[in-house]
Amino acid sequence: MAKTRETSLRRTLARVAPGTELRTGLERILRGRTGALIVLGFDRSVESLCSGGFDIDTDFTPTKLRELAKMDGAIVCDKDATRILKAGVQLMPDADITTLESGTRHRSAERTAKQTGVPVISVSQSMNVITIYKNEERYVIEGSQAIMARASQALQTLEHYSNRLEQVLGSLSALEIEAAVTIRDVALTLQRMEMVRRISEEIGWYVLELGTDGRLISLQLEELTAGNGPGPDVVLRDYLPEGTDAEALAQSLAALAELSSVDLIDLQKVAVAAGLTGPQGTLETDLHPHGYRLLEGIKSMPGAVAKRLVAQFDGLQSLMAANLEDLMSVEGIGEQRARTVRESLSRMAETSLLDRFM
Repeated sequence: MAKTRETSLRRTLARVAPGTELRTGLERILRGRTGALIVLGFDRSVESLCSGGFDIDTDFTPTKLRELAKMDGAIVCDKDATRILKAGVQLMPDADITTLESGTRHRSAERTAKQTGVPVISVSQSMNVITIYKNEERYVIEGSQAIMARASQALQTLEHYSNRLEQVLGSLSALEIEAAVTIRDVALTLQRMEMVRRISEEIGWYVLELGTDGRLISLQLEELTAGNGPGPDVVLRDYLPEGTDAEALAQSLAALAELSSVDLIDLQKVAVAAGLTGPQGTLETDLHPHGYRLLEGIKSMPGAVAKRLVAQFDGLQSLMAANLEDLMSVEGIGEQRARTVRESLSRMAETSLLDRFM
């Protein structure tokens, strides 16, 4: 349910991002300091709250929105803000719906959004602020300059986190090759991956809010996240018991995502959330990877073939010790692919150990 609400809010933010006609109209209203109440969507629930006003049903333009905002009452548009359906409407939501807003316009907007589930935009005449209400969510739209400043800071943080993640992944690879991995090492890797995911997600929201102004931020985000390699699902699959189904894997990933910022710092709680140990378990317990993560690093390696390799050999160490004949005994592995697997794993081992000790 939370994911659905987040997706819905993202769609609404995309409609009011810089570069859209709706945002242009809202900014004109701000400059005119007239205020406005705009409903994005019209169905029976919205219709039941509308009193008075008049039908207009015309194409949406920023100029029309600005002129209609000079009138008292709400403006009702279709959900995509391509048409203006009504103007001068008095909204009459249930007065018993809880709201923490003080102004009449904002109270009506919040109650209407909660009662109908339709996005409602309130433009404050006195505060010169645009606020979006969607279900239980309240989101204040800021100017591009303020968002850009925060996005730039977040990008610097992401660069630091990504560099640290790269180091942790390199260390994990070396430890896997040495058969010296502990729960602590895997928990640290998952922790860093989750940190990168969260800051990337935050920047994604900034990009969404910035609209056409966020193209450069978007490119920088893509560049910083492009080389992060396999995700936490692959790492978890490498260390959870063989045969762990997709649902259990998804539950572990969800538990990691739900950790608070404080809990994410605690490697014990990270390990418990991931299903690597219990609350009383020790982080120094040895773990043995199946080999999924390193196999995924081999180009043109189908997932089904990697799965058969893991099933055939008892862990990464056995897989790395296998000769060509052993590898070719696996279904889907011919001589050429066997050589590729053998050489790739050897090269990874050499590179990881050199990076670790030099």
